[in-house]
This record gives sequence, structure tokens and C-alpha cells, in this order.
Amino acid sequence: MFSKIKNFFFLILFSSFLPTSLLARNLVIKSLGYSSFLINSSEKSILINPFKAIGCASNFKEPNEVNVDFILASSRLPDEGHNPNDQLMFVEPGIYQFEDILLNGIAVPHDRVDGRRFGMATVWSWQQSDLKIVHMGGAAGDIDINSQIILSRPDILFISIGGGIKSYNGKEASRIVKLLKPNVVIPVHFARGKQINKDCDLSNPDLFIDNMKDFKVKYVGKDFQIKPKRIDQNTIYIFGN
Repeated sequence: MFSKIKNFFFLILFSSFLPTSLLARNLVIKSLGYSSFLINSSEKSILINPFKAIGCASNFKEPNEVNVDFILASSRLPDEGHNPNDQLMFVEPGIYQFEDILLNGIAVPHDRVDGRRFGMATVWSWQQSDLKIVHMGGAAGDIDINSQIILSRPDILFISIGGGIKSYNGKEASRIVKLLKPNVVIPVHFARGKQINKDCDLSNPDLFIDNMKDFKVKYVGKDFQIKPKRIDQNTIYIFGN
């Protein structure tokens, strides 16, 4: 009995000297609707693309998450960069350091005419819970070779798939996915029954899934946990709302 207690004590003592990356907890992803997500880990709480309930997002409940470390937004458009509480928000392209997290924002056209209609969107890349995450929720244009190198091989890729005037359609998104080679893909900005305004021209995920034959599809709820050391390979997560 004493030997077991002693071994347990040394295990706890040894664990206290391990790098925090080896003790990282699961990544918890919560869908807030449209292209907005809350990403929680033992390191940070990050809010992605908070929106105002107007236009195509008019049938969604506005995110009201205030207990976060910072916000990452694709642009300052109200459907993906709404910040009524004036929280710390990164939206412009560039490289930023927030404590132990390095953020890399890359400009990508927000439309199919090189940004002449909706300007440029910011695609974000960062590490959290030992996972490389890329968020392309506001992108609709091509990415150049330098951007491909920076964004390539993420563990988790958020990408718009619903088409319309400022989103990749399913076929375009599948081409980007095949370029970047992520482990997990989380589609955003697509039609979900009655939640999308009927005047919007967003499609459902079918075209994207049809063009992703090498990926399996998992339908998950609003919240989902990812274990860094057991992350799925070639998997699409469709979040419910």
C-alpha cells in the first residue's frame, strides 16, 4: 500500500515538471451559428466571427460571449466582426503575439472579384492545445503560393462552403481543402434549413461533401471536444445549431 502511495506521489511530482504542451487538455469547440465559434482550451478562450443578427444571419441568436481572451474576425462586416462590448479583437492582417499564442493573419479576397466588392478578408492561423488551427470563414478568393505554405497542413480547418456572393461554394472549398491538406475540416457559412434567411443564396453542404470523397463525415452537436493526441484524420465535422 505504501509503495502504491509513493509511486503515485512521484507520478504527480514528475508531472509537475512536464512541459504544459504534454499536459494540454482537450480543445472544446462550440458552434454559435453562421461562421461563429467559441474555442476553449486550458490555454485560452477565443471567440471567432461574432455577428449581428442581420441579413443572412438574421435568424440566428447573436453571440454574447464576453468571458473570452480575445476575438478573431474575418472582417469588420457586421455578420462576422460585430463587437458591441469593445473586446480585444484582431481583424487586420499581420502577425500578433497574445501572451503565448502567435496569431498570423493573411489577407484573402472576400469575393470572387479580387476584393473589389467586399474588400479583403483575414484568414487566421494559430496554435492552440498543440493543434494548428486555420479559420477561413470569410474567404471567397484564391490563395497565393506564400499563403498556401503558411496555412498548409492544419490540424483543424474552418472554411466557408455555402457559395453566395462572399463565400466559397462546395467545389471551390474542396479545392482549397485539397491544397491545404488538413486533418479535420469544419464547414461554415452554409444553409441550415430555416436558420438561413430565404433571400440568401447559400447552399447546403451536399456539393462540398460530394467533392470530398476521401473524407468521412461526422455530424456533431453544438459542442464537440477534440483530443490533441487522438485527432481524427480526413474527417469533416458538421456542427448542429
